[in-house]
Amino acid sequence: MTKKLLPESKKSQLGNKKTLPGITRRQILSFSAATAVLGAAKAAQAVNLKGTPAWSPFDSSPPPQIETEGWVFFNEAEAAAIEAIVDRIVPADDLSVGGKDAGCAVFIDRQLAGFYGNYDRLYMQGPFQPGTPEQGDQSPLVPRQRYRIGLAALEEYTQQSFKKSFKDLTGDQQDEILSGLESGKIALDSPSFKNRIDSKMFFTILLKNTQEGFFADPIYGGNRNMVSWRMLGFPGARYDYREHIGKHNQKLDLEPLSISGGDAWKMSKS
Repeated sequence: MTKKLLPESKKSQLGNKKTLPGITRRQILSFSAATAVLGAAKAAQAVNLKGTPAWSPFDSSPPPQIETEGWVFFNEAEAAAIEAIVDRIVPADDLSVGGKDAGCAVFIDRQLAGFYGNYDRLYMQGPFQPGTPEQGDQSPLVPRQRYRIGLAALEEYTQQSFKKSFKDLTGDQQDEILSGLESGKIALDSPSFKNRIDSKMFFTILLKNTQEGFFADPIYGGNRNMVSWRMLGFPGARYDYREHIGKHNQKLDLEPLSISGGDAWKMSKS
């Protein structure tokens, strides 16, 4: 997602950086020589390793660690609605299971419980002004707010229109509602709702996160049993492909692997 528009004060600070004075040619040459020595030392250290390097997935950037069972962000009513939604966005067919069985709702729940839920890694101080399409989303609402407000507004809409929750509607009714959200025909920011949110924005995050949950590595809670990878023939995060490099236009039928590891992480002896 594109970062928020910077205020003018920030822009002026970024544009006024100056180079340090007093750097001589001799100093530049000294810096270059020191850099070369450090680079050579690192290269020598790398080639002196014997055998397969010891390595553990996510040593420096682990995925969110969820220690509890069940839902972490969603309450039971929200979880039921999300499971119904992802099952309509990714319906079950002869190629794969649906979004619910693929774990898409679990993926979204885990993402909202982590740093993504609050956009911790994005600039979120405003100003929040309409931007160009290239500048991306300019809403002050973070994903946790979008889901909490959006699901509550969706419940208000379905109760007013059908006297039922979204999960209890027929598949055709659910599809019609999702299509209405996508087009903006159904307005969840109507004054008649206590909870209001832009329908298109809400649908966009639903679609995006469901797709991510279906295709992401299973370590994040979705793509259960690597169902989408098996459907596509994607081999996953294998440690070594050297024995397959020369096999052009051949169906390899490799068992997909998660980045959490497995026996196939071991390097080939050939």
